[in-house]
Formats: sequence, structure tokens, C-alpha cells
Amino acid sequence: MEIRIVPVGALETNCYVLWQPGREDAVVIDPGDDAQKILDALAGKTVAAILLTHGHYDHTGALYAFPDAPVYLHEGDHAMLKNPRVSGGQWADDNKPRREATDTVVEGQILKLAGIVFQVMHTPGHTPGCVCYVVGTDIFTGDTLFDGDYGRTDLPGGSPQQMRQSIKRLLALHGYHAYPGHDTNMVIA
Repeated sequence: MEIRIVPVGALETNCYVLWQPGREDAVVIDPGDDAQKILDALAGKTVAAILLTHGHYDHTGALYAFPDAPVYLHEGDHAMLKNPRVSGGQWADDNKPRREATDTVVEGQILKLAGIVFQVMHTPGHTPGCVCYVVGTDIFTGDTLFDGDYGRTDLPGGSPQQMRQSIKRLLALHGYHAYPGHDTNMVIA
């Protein structure tokens, strides 16, 4: 699997473009902003699906650029796509509505998209619907886990108690390569 990291927006959210060599389709994780940068990273590949780790504005700002791609999101965050107060968008003066999710993901679900197998891991704490996407020993953690840190729990829907449980689950994945929503990737020790 090929992984292209595309930092987007003022908060430098990591958008990920994933594809299998030889295929003409790809999966986009967290298209936060800067649609043209993401389109350039796709290099002409068709977007088979968009996976959202959660519904905050800085992870969803370029959804409009992919009107035909299915959008996967946990039901705990569906309302964020329509509510800038809940998504954090109003504080960043981003009040644009987002496309609705077309598909709802749940804990343990297996998705087969663009020749890649993803397993959904529900990791609430940053938001009620935070998820990570596991591909082999790679895990796309969104804002649940960063290199030496974790996502905020003081925003609407955040929960320190849930975050502790989610971090414990992730830290048990020794040797996995984590790709966070911001900052650099790392190996979970």
C-alpha cells in the first residue's frame, strides 16, 4: 500500500491518500482543507471513499471537492457536519456546511475499499464518534493519538474518561505504525 501525507489547512491537518500500486482508485482520510493539494496528491486517481476519523471542521473542510465519493463517519459525529458550533468551525470562522456522511461506521467493522482492508476501531474521547482505521499494522488515529500526546477533551462532546480508555486500547498495539491527525507519524512502543 502507498501512503501520501498531505498537510492541509491552517492547523496543518494530516490528510492521507492511500492506494494499492497498479490501481486507479484511492481512499482519502480526513480531507481537512486545501482541496487542490489533495487532488494533486491523487494524481488522477478516482476517490473510492472518504474516511473521516471524526467530524471536526479541520478534518472535513474539503469534502465538497469529492461530491460523488461515499463518506464514512461514526454516527456519534454525524451532527458535526451540519453544526459549526459543535464541529469547532465557528471559532475558526468556518461556518460552511459539510456534505452528510453516506455511510456509518461501527466498532470492529471491516471495510474493503480500493483494494485495501480497513478495520474500524471506535476511540471516543476527543469526540463521541472518533474512530481509528487499522490497515495491517498501520493505524490512522485522527486526533485520538499524537506523537507523545493525545487530542483535546475540552471541546463539545469530549470526554477525559473515554479518552483514557481509548488511549489504553491504542497503547496495547505495540509495534503498530500510527499516522495521527496532526504532527508526525510514529511507532507505538
